Amino acid sequence: MRAILFFLPVAAYAAACTSTSTCTEWLTFGNGPARSLVYTTYPLDTKNEHITRALVMVHGAGRDADNYFRTAIAAAFLADALDDTIVVAPRFASNEGRGCADKLDTNEVNWPCGGDSWRSGGVANGNKELTSFDFTDTLLRKLADKSVFPNLKTIVIAGHSAGGQFVTRYQMANKTHDSLGVKIDYVVSNPSSYAYLDAARPIFEAGTATRPVGDFTGQVGPFRDGRGCTTYDNWPYGMKGRSGYTASIPDDLLKKQLAARPTIYLLGELDILPLGGFDSSCPAMAQGPTRLARGQAFVRYVNAKYAAKEHKAVVIPLCGHNARCMFTAEPALPILFPKN
Repeated sequence: MRAILFFLPVAAYAAACTSTSTCTEWLTFGNGPARSLVYTTYPLDTKNEHITRALVMVHGAGRDADNYFRTAIAAAFLADALDDTIVVAPRFASNEGRGCADKLDTNEVNWPCGGDSWRSGGVANGNKELTSFDFTDTLLRKLADKSVFPNLKTIVIAGHSAGGQFVTRYQMANKTHDSLGVKIDYVVSNPSSYAYLDAARPIFEAGTATRPVGDFTGQVGPFRDGRGCTTYDNWPYGMKGRSGYTASIPDDLLKKQLAARPTIYLLGELDILPLGGFDSSCPAMAQGPTRLARGQAFVRYVNAKYAAKEHKAVVIPLCGHNARCMFTAEPALPILFPKN
């Protein structure tokens, strides 16, 4: 009797890298030497025909890209997407002595910590030609390189908290969306504020002694405390006084791009407390009393006033201000890892 031999095919590509101690690369800007660190599950310069989508995960105010990389990997595992998705977490390192004290490597870019910071396209310290949005532009161009990832169909850019602030402003401003030849989706999770396109703000019901602000009425109108909060419409809360990456972009183009680009807003059902770096400044409070309220109001505003047809709010049950809860929840998985 003849023996029948079965041979298992040898994997053409290495498995996804999932260790924060080894899964890092440097992204060099222009001709260098300026560079920034990224965590990635697959090499950015090695041809890989298996990759069909990319997830770019932007960290929060703690600049803990390693933790966000782990969260993104956990989500990819739950979605059974580790083999055909490249997960990348860029690190916006900052060392300014004002609450940002990251250890910088040789030639690593020092991104601004506060004010018009890395989360809104701010200019790098010591390099006026480089902004934090340029970092992401460079990363997206690398991912869209067909000589490396010939079968890449979709890039999803996601961020939580301060990372959500980054994504919502990058969404409206970036110069790569229509030029890469790859579909780009944006996932904005629980930011403290948004960039409003005009002077209107959400209208809430009159409060009570125990509840100073009532429910959102579903309407927007002139801000009622413009004299007491004179900065409510300044960048990054509004369009006035923009600097950095967005300074030279016309208002009308920002409005058009925001409305046209597909965006999902993940909002935690329980993100209703002033925790986790909650922005309680007057420009932020003009947008609503909680992150949940601000997100619901902003999506209603851009859909009703600017016909943003591909903008949608998805409330994640039982999640507060927690990136791991938000991104690994069942409703989030098909959003982060869409079918191609």
